[in-house]
Order: sequence, then C-alpha cells, then structure tokens
Amino acid sequence: MRKGFTRNFEPLRILSDAQVETIHRRTLEVLAETGCKFESEKALNLLKKNGCRIDFEQRIAYFPPDLVENSIAMCPGSFLVRSREPKDNLLIGANTLYFMSSLGARLSDIETGEVRVPTMEENNRAVFISDALESIDLYSGYTPYFEIEGVEPVMLCSTSLAMRLRNSTKITRGTQPTDTFIWETQIAQAAGQELIGNMEAAAPLSYPEDAINAAFTYVEAGFSMYIAAGSVMGGTAPVTIAGSTISNNAELLASVAFIQCIRPGTGIIANDFVTPMNMESGDLFFCSLGASLHQMAFNQMWHDLYKIPTNNTGAAFPYAKKADYQSAYEKTHIAMASALSGANMIVFHGGVTAELSYNPLLAIVDDDIAITIGKTIEGFEISEDTMAVDLIKEVGPVPGTFLNKSHTREWWKKEYFMPKSADRLSYPQWKNSGKKGVLDKARERMEYILATHQVKPLSDSADREIEKILASARKYYRVKGLL
Repeated sequence: MRKGFTRNFEPLRILSDAQVETIHRRTLEVLAETGCKFESEKALNLLKKNGCRIDFEQRIAYFPPDLVENSIAMCPGSFLVRSREPKDNLLIGANTLYFMSSLGARLSDIETGEVRVPTMEENNRAVFISDALESIDLYSGYTPYFEIEGVEPVMLCSTSLAMRLRNSTKITRGTQPTDTFIWETQIAQAAGQELIGNMEAAAPLSYPEDAINAAFTYVEAGFSMYIAAGSVMGGTAPVTIAGSTISNNAELLASVAFIQCIRPGTGIIANDFVTPMNMESGDLFFCSLGASLHQMAFNQMWHDLYKIPTNNTGAAFPYAKKADYQSAYEKTHIAMASALSGANMIVFHGGVTAELSYNPLLAIVDDDIAITIGKTIEGFEISEDTMAVDLIKEVGPVPGTFLNKSHTREWWKKEYFMPKSADRLSYPQWKNSGKKGVLDKARERMEYILATHQVKPLSDSADREIEKILASARKYYRVKGLL
C-alpha cells in the first residue's frame, strides 16, 4: 500500500465551531427549500423512495435534513482502493495525504509557453514518468492530456485510461462524459483494478444525466466515488467565500445522499475546486487567495464535521504560462494551505497553465515540492534520541562539534529532505559545472527515469480484453453517430 504522508498535528482551522454549524445549517436549508436538479427520472424516483419531495416537471429533488445527515453518517471515514499491484493500493481518509497528478488539454513547452497536441507516444511517456515519481499516488481521469493526436474526442477518456493502465500500476479516477464510464468500468475490471468513480455537478445546484448515469454504473460496480462541483465564484456561485461554500456544500451533499441511496456505505472523497472569477477579464482566477481560503474552510467542514475525506484541486492549474517563479508560488501557497488544513488528496503535478496544458518535466520539479509539503505536515520527532540532551552535554561549548558524531550521521537523512531537481551547489561549483538550473536537472532526471524505470505490464489476456472493449466502444459511438 502507498504510504503517502501522515499529518501528525491537528489541521489548521479558520472557522469557529459556531461558524461551522451555521454553514451546515444554512446548507441544509438550501437543500430543503431550493433543492437540487437531477436530470434523470431514475434518480428522481430513487430519491423519492428515500424521502425526497420531487418536482418531476422541473426535475428538482428537495432533500429533508434527516436524509442528508443520515447519508453523511453512512460514509466511511476511510476506505481502501485496490490496484492491480498491492503496493499501489490506497487507504483514503483519516490523516493521510496523497497527491494526484494534474492534467491539461495539450502538451506545453514550459520555457516558451507554446502548446500543441501530444502524440500517443508522448502521452504514454508522461504516464510512465509519473509512475516513477515518488509523490504521485494516483491519476485524474483525464491525465495527462485532454487531447491525443489521432484519438477522436469521444474515445479519449477510455483510450487514455487504457494507456494509464498499460504504463502504470497506480490508481486512477474515472470520468463521466458521453457514456465513457461504461467502457472505463469494463477496462478497469479487465485489468483487475478498481477505479475511483466520478460524479460532477453542473453548478449551480444541478446534476446532468451523464453524471447520474456514471454514479449508478460506478457504484453498482462496487467502486468508491469522487464527487465534485467546480463552481465559479461570482458566476455559478456567490462571489463571497461564505456564500460559495454553502452552494458548493449543497451540491456535494446532494450527491452524497444520492450515492448512499444507491449503495449505503459507499466510500466518498469530496473535491473542492471552487474558483473565483477574475472580474477584470471574466477568466477564472486560478491559484488565487480566494480559492485557497475556500479550500481551507471546505477541509474543516468535511474533515471535522462530516468526517468524509477531501480532495483539493486549486493547486493543479497555475495562471503562469511557463515553469517560472509565478508558477512555483501560485501552486505552492495553495497546496501548502490545503495540506495544513486537512486535505486527504491534492491535485498538483505537471499542470502548466489553467487547464490548457501539461508537461512531465514540470511534474518532476513538482515532485520535490510535493515531498516538501508532505514532510511539513509529518512534522518532526520529539524523543530522548532527537532532543540529544546527553550529546549536547558531551560536546559542550566551543570548540565542541556535532559533525563527527554518529548521531549526526544517523539523523541528518531522516530529518532533512534533499530535493532531486533543485540546484544545491555552492556558487563556484555551480559556475564550474555548466550553470545548471532546476529544469536542466529535471531533464537529467527524466532521462534517467526513461532509461531505468520499469512498470509491470498487463497480462496478455487483460491487454487483449481491453482492446476488445475499446473496439466495442468504437462500435457503440459509431451507431450513435459520434464517430
């Protein structure tokens, strides 16, 4: 099982107990009085059977508070997701933090900012590199690219999943558009691996038919679920952090209740990706302070009150167009705030700008940042050995030294983290060894990974079965006129 990072101190809390209770109570008020739209008669009938008042004409379900709170109580505080390789199993929840790879529509040149559609070879190489990175524990459903040269849009998600399973043994998340969940479920089962299913709202307060059908398919297959809303503050949610927290809560708690109606006890991880609108341009304000504060409040609500694991996506997509200082500070400040406030998962590695591009070289640099963040929340050990009082007495004042002591040799590697891609040379050494920067060292590490890393391949029978499933998917979409 993957270790991830264990938070060894209480999460940072930015809300008082009274504020937490107020936000929860007003969320229940929205669900009971305004309700949530479900674009599926099957879903509405299920919710009616479980106590919701239904307006079938408007397709709105009104949730009684007791149904919502009972559904929250049904969710496990932690749950296991099984890989085809047990070493990559995940135990999601409690005080464990995992990192998820980010994604982008196209491949970015991180020095020029130019983007292009990647080839299949480049897609597969990016997955392979991510498999080798210590701090990437799992993949998003669209990782690494939204587009692949020669792959039709309707076949992208299922094809991308097949490539991830062929080039990595790490857990991956499913998707929901255009019935792709049918094929993704079958592909994962053929590979002998569990997916984390996916149900995403269409803010404000609505679930489209694809999302609902995906939830039915994934939950009935026995998979745990990832729920998300993705509101825009000032667009599809109130502009204020408090207001958007309530609307986002309402959307996600509606899906919690719905999923528990399908199969009580289903494991759920709730995602926060609420982003302010840049009112100067109308664009999304990625990696902003508003998103960071929203995620901190979200983590406190879901970690402390609901006891449901959380994922944060705010650090996945910087505004910066290159791998530069702006990219580093945008991603790091929001990821660190997420980790300190109790997130169980953070989407982080490789996203270059907005959701437009990805580069595996940046994922290698981000590996160092993620490990730094993870080791921060692990803190440090307080024991007789680490306090070293006897050693302090032994060494005494100047000219005493700790450099030649066995205690120093034993503990420096335990307590220090040495980044793999950072420049750590003295100035003369740096000047005399080619003046290499972080991207130069990341390139060297990438070449080493490509030359030495190995992934356990799928069995021949599993690979053949996946090809049959992809062929069935193509036939399905051809009949629908989508190919």
